[in-house]
Amino acid sequence: MRPIRAGCRTGAFTLIEVMLAMAMFFMAVFAILALVSNSLRNARALQQDRVDAGALAAFLTVSNRLDEGLYSGDFGDLFPEEQYDFEVIPITNGLVRVDMVVRPRRGPGGRVSTLSVLLYQGQNPPGTALPLPPPTPRR
Repeated sequence: MRPIRAGCRTGAFTLIEVMLAMAMFFMAVFAILALVSNSLRNARALQQDRVDAGALAAFLTVSNRLDEGLYSGDFGDLFPEEQYDFEVIPITNGLVRVDMVVRPRRGPGGRVSTLSVLLYQGQNPPGTALPLPPPTPRR
C-alpha cells in the first residue's frame, strides 16, 4: 500500500459536490417534466371541438336572405352535439340585428355561446326574403 501524503489531493469528488450535482440534476429534470406536462395540457385543450356563435355568424353574413323571425337548427355532422337558435330583428332601412345562441343538445350543463351582430341587408326589400335553411357543413 502506498501512504497518502498530506499535501496531495486525490482525483475523486467530495460528498458535497456529488450532492449538489444531484440536486441540480433533479431540479432540471422536474422543471422539464413540468414544462412537458403543461404543454400537453394546453395541446389537449386546443384539440377539443367547441363551436361558438361566430361559426353561425360567419354563415349568416355570407347568406343574402334573412327574414324577420326566430330560427333554430343544428350543425349536422360537423358538430352533432350542438344546436343553435337565432332571431332576426329588423331595425331600420335594411339594417337587421341577429341574436344567436349556440348550446349543447343535452340540456343546461354545457357551454353556451351567445352573439349579437348587425347586418345590412340593403339588396332585399323588407318582407321579400325567404326563411334561411339550416346550414350544411362543408368538409
